[in-house]
Amino acid sequence: MKCSISVRMRNVFIIVCCILSLNGFGQYQGYKPLANTEEFKRQFTKAAQGTQSIQCDFTQDKNLSMMDDKIVSTGKFWFKRENKVRMEYQKPTYYLLVINGNDVKTKDGQKENKVSAKSNKVFEQVNKMMIDCVQGTALDNKSFTTRIYEGNQSYLIEMTPVVKNLQGIFKNINLTVDKKDHSVVKIDMIEQSGDNTVISFQHKQVNVNIPDALFSVK
Repeated sequence: MKCSISVRMRNVFIIVCCILSLNGFGQYQGYKPLANTEEFKRQFTKAAQGTQSIQCDFTQDKNLSMMDDKIVSTGKFWFKRENKVRMEYQKPTYYLLVINGNDVKTKDGQKENKVSAKSNKVFEQVNKMMIDCVQGTALDNKSFTTRIYEGNQSYLIEMTPVVKNLQGIFKNINLTVDKKDHSVVKIDMIEQSGDNTVISFQHKQVNVNIPDALFSVK
């Protein structure tokens, strides 16, 4: 079975890793370098470790370098320990992705595919990122270098890939983290092509009961 990753799938994988080409804080208006990064890491880790489940709505803005108009999608997102994710794009078209451990299922219209995260090197790297995010150790992931900035209402984590497979896709992945609860509220993925995708999360509910059936990949 061919195991290439579509643009939408790889965007979804990166989102999961954190429930992320700009250089220099001068390009992040309203932010400055964070002085006490160790305290931030402690709080970020604590918030991740206390999260057993998440359900929320999301909006995705896809900006294509060859087009003036952006593509806007909306849908719903679910996460549950350990390593269970369901993401449904509902508008303008339906697309489903379910991750349960190393098993991945996608559905696009009537076409359904099932693959293993271990069958592709990028899958493996992203799966590790997912585990790091759940365990609160994402900032120690050796696949990225990170810089942390502080604004009035949020932090910004700039993640720059240092491994070839991820470098071939992304220049940077930037996470916006809410100061109130240290949760990720926005993800900006800047691709090597000049395109970028911004994911914003709304109406987030944490540690609610989510049925395991939602994460079935059978």
